[in-house]
Amino acid sequence: MTKHIPNFITLLNLFCGCVATVFAVLNHLEVAACFVALGIFFDFFDGLAARALNVKSDLGLQLDSLADMVTSGLVPGIVMYQLLILSVSEGWVLASGSFLDSNGLKIGSLVPFIGFVITLASAYRLAKFNIDEDQVSSFKGLPTPANALLILSLPLIIYYQGNDMLNAIILNKWFLIGLSLLSAFLLNCNLSLFALKFKNWGFKDNALRYIFIIISLVLIITMQFFAIPMIILFYVISSLVVDKF
Repeated sequence: MTKHIPNFITLLNLFCGCVATVFAVLNHLEVAACFVALGIFFDFFDGLAARALNVKSDLGLQLDSLADMVTSGLVPGIVMYQLLILSVSEGWVLASGSFLDSNGLKIGSLVPFIGFVITLASAYRLAKFNIDEDQVSSFKGLPTPANALLILSLPLIIYYQGNDMLNAIILNKWFLIGLSLLSAFLLNCNLSLFALKFKNWGFKDNALRYIFIIISLVLIITMQFFAIPMIILFYVISSLVVDKF
Protein backbone atom coordinates (compact mmCIF):
# COMPACT_ATOMS: atom_id res chain seq x y z
CA MET A 1 0.00 0.00 0.00
CA THR A 2 2.80 2.43 0.87
CA LYS A 3 4.21 2.22 -2.66
CA HIS A 4 1.06 3.95 -3.95
CA ILE A 5 1.28 6.96 -1.59
CA PRO A 6 3.69 9.04 -3.74
CA ASN A 7 1.63 8.32 -6.87
CA PHE A 8 -1.54 9.41 -5.07
CA ILE A 9 0.15 12.69 -4.13
CA THR A 10 1.19 13.11 -7.77
CA LEU A 11 -2.42 12.57 -8.84
CA LEU A 12 -3.43 15.35 -6.43
CA ASN A 13 -1.01 17.56 -8.37
CA LEU A 14 -2.71 16.54 -11.60
CA PHE A 15 -6.16 17.18 -10.12
CA CYS A 16 -5.10 20.69 -9.08
CA GLY A 17 -3.82 21.23 -12.62
CA CYS A 18 -7.17 20.16 -14.08
CA VAL A 19 -9.07 22.55 -11.80
CA ALA A 20 -6.60 25.34 -12.57
CA THR A 21 -7.11 24.73 -16.30
CA VAL A 22 -10.86 25.24 -15.94
CA PHE A 23 -10.44 28.50 -14.03
CA ALA A 24 -7.76 29.74 -16.45
CA VAL A 25 -10.06 29.12 -19.42
CA LEU A 26 -12.83 31.00 -17.58
CA ASN A 27 -10.33 33.86 -17.06
CA HIS A 28 -10.33 33.53 -13.26
CA LEU A 29 -6.56 33.70 -13.29
CA GLU A 30 -6.07 34.38 -9.59
CA VAL A 31 -7.99 31.19 -8.70
CA ALA A 32 -6.02 29.25 -11.32
CA ALA A 33 -2.81 30.55 -9.70
CA CYS A 34 -3.92 29.22 -6.30
CA PHE A 35 -4.54 25.74 -7.67
CA VAL A 36 -1.24 25.75 -9.56
CA ALA A 37 0.56 26.68 -6.33
CA LEU A 38 -1.24 23.85 -4.53
CA GLY A 39 -0.32 21.45 -7.32
CA ILE A 40 3.34 22.46 -7.10
CA PHE A 41 3.15 21.85 -3.35
CA PHE A 42 2.02 18.27 -4.04
CA ASP A 43 4.69 17.98 -6.75
CA PHE A 44 7.36 18.84 -4.19
CA PHE A 45 6.14 16.36 -1.60
CA ASP A 46 5.53 13.37 -3.87
CA GLY A 47 9.29 13.12 -4.38
CA LEU A 48 9.94 13.49 -0.67
CA ALA A 49 7.41 10.75 0.05
CA ALA A 50 8.96 8.42 -2.55
CA ARG A 51 12.44 8.90 -1.07
CA ALA A 52 11.23 8.60 2.53
CA LEU A 53 9.32 5.39 1.79
CA ASN A 54 12.02 4.14 -0.61
CA VAL A 55 9.44 3.41 -3.28
CA LYS A 56 10.80 5.39 -6.25
CA SER A 57 9.72 3.86 -9.56
CA ASP A 58 9.74 4.49 -13.31
CA LEU A 59 5.95 4.69 -13.16
CA GLY A 60 6.20 7.49 -10.61
CA LEU A 61 8.67 9.37 -12.80
CA GLN A 62 6.40 9.22 -15.84
CA LEU A 63 3.29 10.08 -13.82
CA ASP A 64 5.06 13.06 -12.26
CA SER A 65 5.93 14.49 -15.67
CA LEU A 66 2.41 13.94 -16.99
CA ALA A 67 0.98 15.80 -13.99
CA ASP A 68 3.52 18.61 -14.40
CA MET A 69 2.58 18.91 -18.07
CA VAL A 70 -0.91 19.98 -17.03
CA THR A 71 -0.20 21.98 -13.87
CA SER A 72 3.06 23.60 -14.92
CA GLY A 73 2.82 23.38 -18.71
CA LEU A 74 -0.73 23.75 -19.98
CA VAL A 75 -2.02 26.21 -17.37
CA PRO A 76 0.81 28.79 -17.80
CA GLY A 77 0.20 28.68 -21.56
CA ILE A 78 -3.50 29.41 -21.08
CA VAL A 79 -2.74 32.20 -18.61
CA MET A 80 -0.29 33.82 -21.03
CA TYR A 81 -2.93 33.46 -23.77
CA GLN A 82 -5.42 35.33 -21.59
CA LEU A 83 -2.90 38.05 -20.72
CA LEU A 84 -2.04 38.52 -24.39
CA ILE A 85 -5.73 38.87 -25.16
CA LEU A 86 -5.87 41.70 -22.62
CA SER A 87 -2.78 43.29 -24.13
CA VAL A 88 -4.20 43.39 -27.67
CA SER A 89 -7.89 43.86 -26.84
CA GLU A 90 -7.96 47.66 -26.50
CA GLY A 91 -10.83 48.79 -28.71
CA TRP A 92 -11.97 45.23 -29.27
CA VAL A 93 -14.35 42.90 -27.50
CA LEU A 94 -14.12 39.15 -27.14
CA ALA A 95 -17.27 37.24 -27.97
CA SER A 96 -18.02 33.62 -28.85
CA GLY A 97 -14.30 32.89 -28.92
CA SER A 98 -13.60 35.39 -31.72
CA PHE A 99 -12.29 38.94 -31.83
CA LEU A 100 -14.96 41.33 -33.09
CA ASP A 101 -14.78 45.00 -33.90
CA SER A 102 -17.56 47.49 -33.09
CA ASN A 103 -19.36 46.52 -36.30
CA GLY A 104 -19.38 42.86 -35.42
CA LEU A 105 -16.81 41.88 -38.07
CA LYS A 106 -14.48 39.08 -37.16
CA ILE A 107 -10.87 40.15 -36.76
CA GLY A 108 -8.28 37.39 -36.91
CA SER A 109 -5.57 37.62 -34.30
CA LEU A 110 -2.91 34.99 -33.70
CA VAL A 111 -0.95 37.01 -31.16
CA PRO A 112 -2.52 35.44 -28.01
CA PHE A 113 -1.64 31.96 -29.24
CA ILE A 114 2.05 32.82 -28.83
CA GLY A 115 1.44 32.11 -25.15
CA PHE A 116 1.27 28.39 -25.92
CA VAL A 117 4.96 28.47 -26.82
CA ILE A 118 5.34 28.05 -23.05
CA THR A 119 3.27 24.86 -23.15
CA LEU A 120 5.25 23.43 -26.07
CA ALA A 121 8.58 24.26 -24.43
CA SER A 122 7.38 22.71 -21.16
CA ALA A 123 6.48 19.47 -22.94
CA TYR A 124 9.88 19.33 -24.59
CA ARG A 125 11.65 20.05 -21.31
CA LEU A 126 9.74 17.35 -19.42
CA ALA A 127 10.40 14.79 -22.15
CA LYS A 128 14.13 15.56 -22.01
CA PHE A 129 14.10 15.34 -18.21
CA ASN A 130 12.64 11.84 -18.29
CA ILE A 131 15.51 10.47 -20.37
CA ASP A 132 18.31 12.53 -18.80
CA GLU A 133 19.98 10.68 -15.92
CA ASP A 134 22.20 13.66 -15.01
CA GLN A 135 19.42 15.85 -13.58
CA VAL A 136 19.40 14.44 -10.04
CA SER A 137 21.11 16.99 -7.78
CA SER A 138 20.72 19.82 -10.28
CA PHE A 139 18.57 20.81 -13.26
CA LYS A 140 19.45 21.76 -16.80
CA GLY A 141 17.24 24.71 -17.55
CA LEU A 142 14.46 26.24 -15.48
CA PRO A 143 12.16 23.59 -13.93
CA THR A 144 8.58 23.75 -15.16
CA PRO A 145 7.10 24.47 -11.68
CA ALA A 146 9.40 27.50 -11.27
CA ASN A 147 8.45 28.73 -14.72
CA ALA A 148 4.76 28.23 -13.94
CA LEU A 149 5.07 30.33 -10.79
CA LEU A 150 6.77 33.06 -12.81
CA ILE A 151 3.93 33.21 -15.35
CA LEU A 152 1.13 32.84 -12.79
CA SER A 153 2.57 35.66 -10.70
CA LEU A 154 1.71 38.19 -13.44
CA PRO A 155 -2.09 38.25 -12.96
CA LEU A 156 -1.60 38.26 -9.19
CA ILE A 157 0.61 41.34 -9.45
CA ILE A 158 -2.00 43.01 -11.67
CA TYR A 159 -4.91 42.19 -9.35
CA TYR A 160 -3.33 42.74 -5.95
CA GLN A 161 -0.27 45.00 -6.20
CA GLY A 162 -2.22 47.98 -7.57
CA ASN A 163 0.79 49.55 -9.27
CA ASP A 164 -0.10 51.31 -12.52
CA MET A 165 3.48 51.24 -13.81
CA LEU A 166 3.83 47.49 -13.21
CA ASN A 167 0.43 46.84 -14.77
CA ALA A 168 1.36 48.84 -17.86
CA ILE A 169 4.57 46.84 -18.26
CA ILE A 170 2.91 43.47 -17.69
CA LEU A 171 0.08 44.18 -20.10
CA ASN A 172 2.41 45.39 -22.82
CA LYS A 173 2.09 43.05 -25.79
CA TRP A 174 5.80 43.05 -26.55
CA PHE A 175 6.73 42.37 -22.93
CA LEU A 176 4.45 39.32 -22.85
CA ILE A 177 5.70 38.02 -26.19
CA GLY A 178 9.30 38.51 -25.08
CA LEU A 179 8.62 36.78 -21.75
CA SER A 180 6.98 33.83 -23.53
CA LEU A 181 10.04 33.37 -25.74
CA LEU A 182 12.43 33.88 -22.82
CA SER A 183 10.46 31.34 -20.82
CA ALA A 184 10.74 28.77 -23.62
CA PHE A 185 14.49 29.39 -23.81
CA LEU A 186 15.09 29.12 -20.06
CA LEU A 187 13.13 25.88 -19.86
CA ASN A 188 15.39 24.15 -22.40
CA CYS A 189 18.77 25.84 -22.11
CA ASN A 190 21.80 24.03 -20.64
CA LEU A 191 21.99 26.35 -17.64
CA SER A 192 22.76 24.33 -14.49
CA LEU A 193 20.37 25.17 -11.64
CA PHE A 194 20.45 23.63 -8.17
CA ALA A 195 17.53 21.39 -7.17
CA LEU A 196 15.43 22.00 -4.07
CA LYS A 197 15.55 18.32 -3.21
CA PHE A 198 16.47 17.52 0.40
CA LYS A 199 18.18 14.16 0.86
CA ASN A 200 18.30 14.96 4.60
CA TRP A 201 17.47 17.92 6.83
CA GLY A 202 21.05 18.79 7.88
CA PHE A 203 22.15 22.38 7.30
CA LYS A 204 25.64 21.44 6.09
CA ASP A 205 24.37 19.43 3.13
CA ASN A 206 21.57 21.86 2.32
CA ALA A 207 23.01 25.28 3.19
CA LEU A 208 22.25 26.79 -0.22
CA ARG A 209 18.69 25.47 -0.15
CA TYR A 210 17.99 26.83 3.35
CA ILE A 211 19.48 30.22 2.48
CA PHE A 212 17.42 30.34 -0.70
CA ILE A 213 14.22 29.53 1.21
CA ILE A 214 14.91 32.13 3.90
CA ILE A 215 15.66 34.88 1.37
CA SER A 216 12.57 33.88 -0.62
CA LEU A 217 10.38 34.21 2.48
CA VAL A 218 11.83 37.66 3.21
CA LEU A 219 11.13 38.76 -0.37
CA ILE A 220 7.55 37.47 -0.20
CA ILE A 221 6.90 39.31 3.07
CA THR A 222 8.34 42.58 1.77
CA MET A 223 7.33 42.51 -1.90
CA GLN A 224 4.21 40.31 -1.95
CA PHE A 225 3.49 38.78 -5.37
CA PHE A 226 6.16 40.85 -7.10
CA ALA A 227 8.59 38.78 -5.06
CA ILE A 228 7.95 35.72 -7.27
CA PRO A 229 9.77 37.04 -10.39
CA MET A 230 12.51 38.33 -8.08
CA ILE A 231 12.86 34.88 -6.49
CA ILE A 232 13.13 33.21 -9.91
CA LEU A 233 15.78 35.76 -10.89
CA PHE A 234 17.64 35.14 -7.62
CA TYR A 235 17.39 31.39 -8.22
CA VAL A 236 19.02 31.70 -11.64
CA ILE A 237 21.74 34.11 -10.48
CA SER A 238 22.61 32.12 -7.33
CA SER A 239 22.84 28.92 -9.40
CA LEU A 240 25.23 30.66 -11.82
CA VAL A 241 27.39 31.88 -8.94
CA VAL A 242 27.51 28.44 -7.28
CA ASP A 243 28.28 26.76 -10.61
CA LYS A 244 31.31 29.04 -11.13
CA PHE A 245 32.72 28.18 -7.72
